[in-house]
Amino acid sequence: MFAAPQRALDLFSQSYNCAQSVYAASGKGNLTTAQRLSLAAPFGGGVARHGEVCGALTGALMALGEAAEAALAADSEGARHTLYEQSAQLLEAFRQRFGAIRCHDLTGCDFNHPEEKEDFQQSGKRESVCCRVVAFAAEKAASVISIASAPDPDLR
Repeated sequence: MFAAPQRALDLFSQSYNCAQSVYAASGKGNLTTAQRLSLAAPFGGGVARHGEVCGALTGALMALGEAAEAALAADSEGARHTLYEQSAQLLEAFRQRFGAIRCHDLTGCDFNHPEEKEDFQQSGKRESVCCRVVAFAAEKAASVISIASAPDPDLR
């Protein structure tokens, strides 16, 4: 396992949400961990607990965007195209692995309803579902970022 998935799980176990955990563990750029944790805070529970796109996936996408910062500044069209391709591959890998990309579809929970949130916590789905998606998203993001930042062998 890459270092990013374990770091993401460590953060997740400290009560950071899924988006914060993945982004803080996988981000590579000029931002601090504290800044990443702040930026990703609204995306847990499928964007502000609304069950939309999984926060772990959102955190991974944020990490890809941060890693592409210099390339986007230097060549916005080509870099944006590459970023969209990498993001689409990440989305598809996530969908293939878990069958969905929406938090509600993955967890079956509406986190805005206290009784559903309580049932979710009691059911063990945080461990059985969310920990798996957090580790997967962090691993995939770290892998893409690592590949993207590797030196081009043709330039040696």
